[in-house]
Amino acid sequence: MPYPPEIVQPAREELTRAGFTPLLTAGEVEAELAKDGTLLVVVNSVCGCAAGSARPGAVKAVAGPGPRPRRLASVFAGEDVDAVNRVRRQLEGFPPSSPSIALFVDGDPVFLMERRHIEGLGPDDVATALASAFATHC
Repeated sequence: MPYPPEIVQPAREELTRAGFTPLLTAGEVEAELAKDGTLLVVVNSVCGCAAGSARPGAVKAVAGPGPRPRRLASVFAGEDVDAVNRVRRQLEGFPPSSPSIALFVDGDPVFLMERRHIEGLGPDDVATALASAFATHC
């Protein structure tokens, strides 16, 4: 059952305002993963660690100085079911996690922050971890 729009829309917009493209279908995810270059995908959620750490940390990381991924996207757990499942299929070997933040190079995952890595961190910590991954892979 979908979440109430008044909860989901602001969470989507926080990332969209920062340049993340919402991917709503498995086909849209497929198309992004098929492109060359770097892609950062946030598996968005309505939970507190998404609101308090994951989204603001991702936004801060892509706004900061230094390298950053060529493309930015998001999928929403509990809403964009097929899109989320397609991202998770690409992350084979990792348990499903929302929120999570994945960096792909040419469609292959090279970095993943699962919920267990995000919980208890502040946005600055998430941004620092992402900036380090960007410096290595972007």
